[in-house]
Amino acid sequence: MAKTYRVGIACMSHDHVWGELDHWKQLPNVELVAGGDDEPALLAYLKEKHGVTHLYNSYQEMIENEELDIVQAAGGNSEGADIVELAASKGLHVISEKPMAATLAQAERMKAAAEKAGIHLLINWPSAWSAAWQDLERRVLAGEIGEVRYVRYRSAHSGPIAIGCSPYFVKDLTTPEVNGAGALMDYCCYGAKLTARLLGRPNNVMGMRGTFGNEPAYNPPSDDNAVIVSQYDHAFSVCEASWSQPVGYAETNPLVYGSEGSIGIYHDKIQIQRPGKAEEIVEPKPLEYPYRHAPEYLLHCIENGLKIEGFCSPEVSRNAQEILEAGLRSANTGQTLKLPL
Repeated sequence: MAKTYRVGIACMSHDHVWGELDHWKQLPNVELVAGGDDEPALLAYLKEKHGVTHLYNSYQEMIENEELDIVQAAGGNSEGADIVELAASKGLHVISEKPMAATLAQAERMKAAAEKAGIHLLINWPSAWSAAWQDLERRVLAGEIGEVRYVRYRSAHSGPIAIGCSPYFVKDLTTPEVNGAGALMDYCCYGAKLTARLLGRPNNVMGMRGTFGNEPAYNPPSDDNAVIVSQYDHAFSVCEASWSQPVGYAETNPLVYGSEGSIGIYHDKIQIQRPGKAEEIVEPKPLEYPYRHAPEYLLHCIENGLKIEGFCSPEVSRNAQEILEAGLRSANTGQTLKLPL
């Protein structure tokens, strides 16, 4: 008989969690059994929306009292390390929402705990489950545009309040000790993850951040725009973030230039340019098992004894965190930082 995996939800302030629980429920051999959070309203919503009745006032209490196989962690960035360490001590696999942590030290704690315990740790980046992003990743890593010379990604919207984030998520995002920074951490992280996947760890990082503000002033103050530039031996990357962009994206995004052409995403299609050839617009292949969402991929890796690879691996996510931390320190000091930190 196939194993049924028992999943517990550790914190629910990260709004991505509700979509992920829908994904868990699509899997026939998964049972959502418990949730732990210090917000009664989130526990009540978990019960109402997903029928989970084993509810605890903390994730610690849940992990200590329930027989689980997997923990879905969805709290503030700074909570991830404590959740992963406790889950790992019980031999439980973990999916933790992006970015990996609020600080590099926390990310390294998560990676070390998972390795020591021999559990699977997956950092869930929503863009990893985009057909276009998967196609871009495959083509670039296969060398279709030669040596990568430039990577750029802008992640932006009109602000977490404006787009309807829950009050719990807004509080996490705009509290620096929880989030790590403001838009810099929340949205430069996508570009940092793409950079870390395609280019690895940079040599130097420079960051800038500011508060330009469409929304009311956050309290405490939180950056709502940021740019991080990373330098490699033969490449640059640019990670952009904004919480004050009132329109959609005006151009190809992300975009990768190489020694033999460029590949980007434009309106969910792949845009390819090569010297002396007509531009190509390619429809990406539809998502296929086991790469349609994070819970599916995690179970595939657990059941087949495979490492988490690609965008959602602890290694790539840890390196993305190093880029973010270097960018933040640079923004705060006005100095370009050399890596490793």
